[in-house]
Amino acid sequence: MFTFETADQKEVRRFRIAQFNGRVVSVRSGGSTIAGHVRSVLEAESSVPARWTITIVQSEPKIKPHVLRPAPRVRAFEDFY
Repeated sequence: MFTFETADQKEVRRFRIAQFNGRVVSVRSGGSTIAGHVRSVLEAESSVPARWTITIVQSEPKIKPHVLRPAPRVRAFEDFY
């Protein structure tokens, strides 16, 4: 799990929408990109300006299977006359 704090309201709104819809979000931190699902968005009530703590559960990168496509049945540039 990856946890960080932010004071950016636009970023917090994006994370809340992603959490509600079950979408994967990506965050840049220290030169690396972290992708995963938002687990929680908590507001620190005693801070001025407002701060939020966001927890992201990292997801495994999708591995695309190497599938060969079947050969075409008709040759594209062959003369038919």
